[in-house]
Amino acid sequence: MLRAATEDDVDTIRRLRNQQANRDVSITAHEITADEHAAWWAKTSVDPSRRVLIYTRDGATAGVVNFFDLDGTSGAWGFFLDADGLAERGETLPAWIEIMREATTYAFDELGLDVLTGEVLEHNTVVRQMNRRFRFTEGTPETRYADGREITVIPISLRRQDRRTQGKL
Repeated sequence: MLRAATEDDVDTIRRLRNQQANRDVSITAHEITADEHAAWWAKTSVDPSRRVLIYTRDGATAGVVNFFDLDGTSGAWGFFLDADGLAERGETLPAWIEIMREATTYAFDELGLDVLTGEVLEHNTVVRQMNRRFRFTEGTPETRYADGREITVIPISLRRQDRRTQGKL
């Protein structure tokens, strides 16, 4: 289930984002400080072009979905899971599939987007494979420098008419 994030979720969002597994596959790989996170939330929580959603599974927070650059017909997104907690319970794959289903449904049915975009690091082959299963297409890779490292970022996109609505992955 997805629900809007509130002030009560801010510390949990930061804790999940700072899990090593999430930092390893993020453009910004450093540990997010409390001050940095507070500044992000202060800006994000009042920005009409953004939505931060909490993904819950069996009543517990299991991930975060960020939508940004929303303009009415297109928008970008990213998400991260409670990598540590889900792995401990053996629920990573079902949670991953569920959050992607729910987030893409939200993007197209709730936000009314025609195109959903995002980015994935080239080395994140598992996510790239899952994105393909959800019918995202990859664009031209771009080399960037972030947090003192060179990374290759691949843009992804999914058009409303191409999305997977039902059935097996």
